[in-house]
Amino acid sequence: MRRAIRALAALGLMVGSAVTAFAVAGPAAADTQICDQYGSTTIGGRYVVMNNRWGTSAQQCINVTGSGFSITSQQGVGNTSGAPVSYPAIYLGCHYTNCSPGTNLPIQVSAISSATSSISYQYVSGATYDAAYDIWLDPSPKKDGVNQQEIMIWFNRQGSIQPIGSVVGNATIGGRTWQVWRGSNGSNAVISYVAPSPIASWSFSVLDFINDTKNRGAITSSWYLTSIQAGFEPWTGGTGLAVTNFSAAVNGGGQSTTPPTTRPTTQPTGGTATACRVTYGTNTWNSGFTANVTVANTGSSTINGWSLGFTLPSGQSITSSWSAGITGSSGAITARNVEYNGTLAPGANASFGFQGNYSGSFSKPSAFTLNGSTCTTA
Repeated sequence: MRRAIRALAALGLMVGSAVTAFAVAGPAAADTQICDQYGSTTIGGRYVVMNNRWGTSAQQCINVTGSGFSITSQQGVGNTSGAPVSYPAIYLGCHYTNCSPGTNLPIQVSAISSATSSISYQYVSGATYDAAYDIWLDPSPKKDGVNQQEIMIWFNRQGSIQPIGSVVGNATIGGRTWQVWRGSNGSNAVISYVAPSPIASWSFSVLDFINDTKNRGAITSSWYLTSIQAGFEPWTGGTGLAVTNFSAAVNGGGQSTTPPTTRPTTQPTGGTATACRVTYGTNTWNSGFTANVTVANTGSSTINGWSLGFTLPSGQSITSSWSAGITGSSGAITARNVEYNGTLAPGANASFGFQGNYSGSFSKPSAFTLNGSTCTTA
């Protein structure tokens, strides 16, 4: 039977979280049972495990171990032509404002040098479900709500269910052949990679799937990876299903900027200063942050090439950047234009951004200079 909108799961969770948010337990030191609808806990000081019973009022309980979880009770019954009843899962990153400890996500795709994962599943018979590995991406470093692009890797499916949309072809990724489905649920786009037979365990490159999705035109390198998740979508039954082992790591250091080819101008002769205004917007989480910087020419002369200087507060460091060439990673920073944004006519502006880490309290730079002239701040 045709499977209806999978990401109603995300929409259902969005509505539920607006009312109750997450019921969060403390870090799991020993096996922990969670029956709360959106109950979650952390394991290994690195991952979050969530019950996420979004689509039914019937009981669902999971037992969380030091390396994964198992479903101990799942009483909900879903229509196999509709959406599943839940998505118990383990994840790295941020999901509805609940971020895994010390995560460096969200991170811009262009800044990723590697993203790897290892997963082991335990399957059962007599239930209707899929073993779903989810990769979420968004044009912004979003930590709450529904992201715009979902990548699903179907390691296994049992029963008369199928992904959203329709088959658009096949792909060979990680040495395996996948049937590719593509569609939308009205809330987010979905690309699904379906294994022809069950996969019980696999170590692979998450980045390979992200790159294939990018090559299909669904996202660009400027989008952000927000979370990596592995779990199950049960329709009926599911007791005994388990993620026995999960690990994931995302490393920065990718080529997040185009090397600057337009050199900034020197200070104009005759003592004329460059008139400028800087808008510095930030988004912070745990020990990470992103900054989006807009440089505006408020003078009457065109700026041909710009160099913005500022000092990061103590405890802050830059790990990746985009739309500017950055010199320095902490303390004194210089951001120079790249080829396509070096000319600023009067009233025009250019934007760039970067991602970084911080410790202690977070604050913004106190002053900015453009080509040696002090800018006002918005």
